[in-house]
Formats: sequence, C-alpha cells, structure tokens
Amino acid sequence: MKRGRPNTRNIVQTNLLEILSLSQVPLTISSLAKMISPKIGRTVSWNTVQKYLDELVQMDKIQPMSLPHSKIEGKTGLVVYQLKK
Repeated sequence: MKRGRPNTRNIVQTNLLEILSLSQVPLTISSLAKMISPKIGRTVSWNTVQKYLDELVQMDKIQPMSLPHSKIEGKTGLVVYQLKK
C-alpha cells in the first residue's frame, strides 16, 4: 500500500481528463486551471497545467488544436485542448 499524500501529477492529470471528458467544447489552459483549483482545494498555476497537458499530449490522450489568430492573418492564435477521439 502506498503511503503519504498523492503526488501533484496524478491529481492534476486525473482532474484534467475528467474535466475534458465532461466538457462539450475544447478548453484553454487558463480555463482548465480555473476549473481544477476549486476541485483540489488549492490554486494551480497555468504553468503547472501546461506541463501536465503536454505530458498527456505525448501519451496521446489529449489533442491540441491551434486556432487562427484573430487579428493577424497567417499566424496561429490560442491553443485549445480536447480529449482524443
């Protein structure tokens, strides 16, 4: 049996997958951070969320989508994330 508190990686990654599975629309990093913070009872920075999202993308569980820039033609804008289908 494992002892001690669970590590941040497991807590954040399971909550990320849960939130994305319940969401109908793709979400940004900052919106995911705002949704996770009340669930785990402490503030989670967008840097932490981005780090664990990148790990989930490498494990092929989440799919990033780049949106076009709103003002500059030919540039990419926001990156939103959704579960891999």
